Amino acid sequence: MHTDAPSLIDPTDPASADRRHSIINAVGNTPLVELRRLAADVAPVRVFAKCEWFNPGGSVKDRPALNMLLEGEKSGKLTRDKIILDATSGNTGIAYAMFGAAMGYRVRLALPANAGKLHKRILRSYGAEIVETPAAEASDGAIREAQRLYAADPDLYFYPDQYNNDANWRAHYKTTAPEIWEQTEGQITHFVAGLGTSGTFTGTARRLKEFNPAIRAISVQPDTPLHALEGWKHMPTSIKPGFYDESVADENRWITTEEAFATIKRMAAEEGLLVSPSAGAAVASALKLAGELDEGVVVTVLADNASKYLDHLDLW
Repeated sequence: MHTDAPSLIDPTDPASADRRHSIINAVGNTPLVELRRLAADVAPVRVFAKCEWFNPGGSVKDRPALNMLLEGEKSGKLTRDKIILDATSGNTGIAYAMFGAAMGYRVRLALPANAGKLHKRILRSYGAEIVETPAAEASDGAIREAQRLYAADPDLYFYPDQYNNDANWRAHYKTTAPEIWEQTEGQITHFVAGLGTSGTFTGTARRLKEFNPAIRAISVQPDTPLHALEGWKHMPTSIKPGFYDESVADENRWITTEEAFATIKRMAAEEGLLVSPSAGAAVASALKLAGELDEGVVVTVLADNASKYLDHLDLW
């Protein structure tokens, strides 16, 4: 369903007027689909999933990446002589690279060495420079490298710092939550999302609770530091994002990689949706919650599909 939810592009801002018909204006208004077959056993509870790979960069990260860059321009911190620098596990980097190409900026990204080959090929296709960090250090290692590069030459870079930039979660506050509210016609009762930067969960949950304080927000994390849910953090053992606020969640839950992978297979076979590991984890968590309810409308977010993971996602 198409919505008229707010865009991140401000039509009254002269600086963005020439971008109204560019790729950056295609961000948002992604479809919300009902998982009828997977959720048949939990009826009358209904389960919906927001398909974020319909964003031009192929993931939910287009929303915060674009908002951080636009806010950088407005503040004057992002100028033509600066290189966009940040740490990424993949999708935010792809968004930076895509928008950097469209907006005329150079991009340099700290990325764990074990990130998918397809992620790296996409980044290089957009012209981004990749600085690989130790695989064993996961996203935390990439964060430390980005901080080191910025500290060494702060005048060279615009460092959005996706893990500590309020423009990250505010992108979801501005767009994701209003879209979900409109697409469910205000019937949503529960919101479920995983934690990486925590921006999707934080921004969406805060705004949904403004629409209706009775909506319950459930955050989800990998059950162990050693997991295969790319983009998600096991918060107790990770560098916590600066804007991560545990109090936003009415409840936090844990999910295993095995549950996520089993749900990926079910999503493909029963719903015709080929999704990523993190999306599989989100759906598994939403279905588990739905099974505990007598009634309600549960909504989760599918960060991306499986297209960038098929080189190393061996499930079939």
